[in-house]
Amino acid sequence: MEQVYMVMLIALALLAITDLVVGVSNDAVNFLNSAIGSKAVSLRTIMIVASAGIACGALFSSGMMEIARSGIFIPGMFTFNEVMIIFMAVMIADILLLDVFNSIGLPTSTTVSIVFELLGAAVCLAIYKIVMQNDDMSTLGAYINTTKATQIVVSILLSVALSFTVGALIQYISRLVFTFQFEKKVKYIGAIFGGLAITAITFFMLVKGLKGVSFIPAEVSAWIKEHQLIIIGVSLVFWTTLSQILMSVLKVNILRMIIIIGTFALAMAFAGNDLVNFIGVPIAAYQSYGFYANSGMSADTYLMGELASGEIVAPFYFLLFAGIVMVITLWTSKKARDVIATGVDLSRQGDGAEKFSPNALSRFIVRTSVYAGIGINYFLPKSVQIKIDKQFEQPEVKRKKKDAPAFDMVRASVNLMVASILISIGTSLKLPLSTTYVTFMVAMGTSFADRAWDRESAVYRVAGVFNVIGGWFLTAIVAFIAAAVIAYLLSIGGIVAFVGLLIVAALLLYRSSRIHAKRAREEEEKRKLRTEDIITIHEIVNDSSHHISKVIGKTNKLYSEVVDNLGLQELKKLKKNKKTLKKLEDEVDELKGELFYFIKSLDESSIEASKFYILMLDNLQDMVQSIGYIVKNSYSHVNNNHKNLKFNQIRDLKSIDNDLQVLFDKIKYTFDKESFEDIDNILEEKQELFDRVSNLIQKQIDRIRTTETSPKNTKLYFGLLLETKDLITASMNLLELFRDFYQEYKEVKEKAFPVL
Repeated sequence: MEQVYMVMLIALALLAITDLVVGVSNDAVNFLNSAIGSKAVSLRTIMIVASAGIACGALFSSGMMEIARSGIFIPGMFTFNEVMIIFMAVMIADILLLDVFNSIGLPTSTTVSIVFELLGAAVCLAIYKIVMQNDDMSTLGAYINTTKATQIVVSILLSVALSFTVGALIQYISRLVFTFQFEKKVKYIGAIFGGLAITAITFFMLVKGLKGVSFIPAEVSAWIKEHQLIIIGVSLVFWTTLSQILMSVLKVNILRMIIIIGTFALAMAFAGNDLVNFIGVPIAAYQSYGFYANSGMSADTYLMGELASGEIVAPFYFLLFAGIVMVITLWTSKKARDVIATGVDLSRQGDGAEKFSPNALSRFIVRTSVYAGIGINYFLPKSVQIKIDKQFEQPEVKRKKKDAPAFDMVRASVNLMVASILISIGTSLKLPLSTTYVTFMVAMGTSFADRAWDRESAVYRVAGVFNVIGGWFLTAIVAFIAAAVIAYLLSIGGIVAFVGLLIVAALLLYRSSRIHAKRAREEEEKRKLRTEDIITIHEIVNDSSHHISKVIGKTNKLYSEVVDNLGLQELKKLKKNKKTLKKLEDEVDELKGELFYFIKSLDESSIEASKFYILMLDNLQDMVQSIGYIVKNSYSHVNNNHKNLKFNQIRDLKSIDNDLQVLFDKIKYTFDKESFEDIDNILEEKQELFDRVSNLIQKQIDRIRTTETSPKNTKLYFGLLLETKDLITASMNLLELFRDFYQEYKEVKEKAFPVL
């Protein structure tokens, strides 16, 4: 029987490695968000600093995990076999849960997930034992540490509201002092700001980042705890003086220095403390096995009371290996970049493509905030309003650069400083604050105070924040239920359930990886559609041809699929076509949303091209609307269980589909190969296609007069034919527009560079 537990330990070790990978992918946003968003230093430098922080935190960590061994459940009430089931259930549930969040690009708390997984698995086994022993349910409290669980939930709620409020307040004051033209102000007050920020960050490293570190003597830790005010005072004087020297003598940008130190501190704290979220449970299992092996008792009778005494300290080689895995993951994980992108995107200064859709709650909050602002301005003197607004004036951005910072270094410094202070206070008060909650909500608060959430973007940003917060609380619920279900299956299924769950977990992780890779490719295609770097007519020609080719290709494929699926009454495939249509609509809508920056970015010689670009997008929009009508009405017809189109109708639609495929393939080839001289040949087919569609309309009229009996079929069929005609019209208009523009471009080019 002992061999089974050895296999379980090996499985837990492999699960710990996987958990490290998905955990770092999730928590990287905590310490990389500010540095990457502000672009204070190169990405390579940021990664090196963060890697150093992770390595130090992992090596210096004592690996203690009180929550894993006795913080949530009472180990003395469970046998060794039951404890191993709890730990196995926790690790499987944790990996799957974190991977789901990473795949959709949302940050969540690894602390909360591990806590509620432990709670769910322990509650499940406790209830199972109570039922099997015919005990009263009132004894459940003897198995679970309810006080700790309640404290965690309360601290989560407090940290969300407190972090947002404090972050917003500090950023508002900082912006009033520095303004967006902060370069001049930094020369005079940068040393004081640097002293405050670096003091907060270094103090954070002492009380949070080095908390429980094994190589620091207990007397030193006690002295730090007793003399916190002295440490803060001395640090403030030292760092302020040093900041002034660095700025005056070495011409160091103090804001950049704050960001580098803050990134290192948060990365170190993450590895030093949050590392136990990933390896604490396997190490607790390893220690449990040691106690069990020395007991000489059976696994079903040996109670794990010893697990609550002493410290669970990870061997140095375990920590070294964990640190290596974390650093490698940081450099290689694409999912980590998606999670970071969500945090940066929601806090960026200025508008752009929004990831989240507005909802009723976000609209209500924004509308209420607008009315509240009007009310405050009513009582605030006009001169004060003007002065405040002047402090928040941003420099005009004529051209939206692809690599422009999402926000400036003032906000990045405040993010790191405030997060450090709040986490330090929470740690000193022994509150189990989540670094994810604190860092994310501070970033949201500072972006709100910085007026990044203006009337153009607020409804989307607020919706995004609520989505992330909702995901946090969903984490707790799903973690509890998932771990409970897995623990129950392991209890009743034994080895079979153990092997089966591992296989299922591996398959789900593989499927998740495939889905994420597909989504990453789609995002790359969308990125190629962006127009932020176009400034010349030549670039407009290339970019426009790329857009036309993409939309034509996707429209062609969608039309063919809908005709086939409509004929076969394939409701699921038609539903999938609707999703494809939504992506196409979003791509064209995003292009139209960037028109402002496109027009502003053009050089003086290319201004006239803006009208062409607007008309081109209008024609693309017409094409998408036509194919949209075809897709949506075909789906609705089948979904409502109306009669299928007759064979002759499907055959006629398929003939038009074949004609369109030939046409669209020619258009796509022309724009892919930039053979724009062939456009005239394609345009000659316009009337012939129109005539074919008109003939089919006449045939349907004849059917109505003779054999057609379904008004729903007639409505759908006429709609499809008329929208097909509109689709052809929009396509031909697009070709004519591009042909005329390209001819003008060639003439201008020949005049500027005549052939000798």
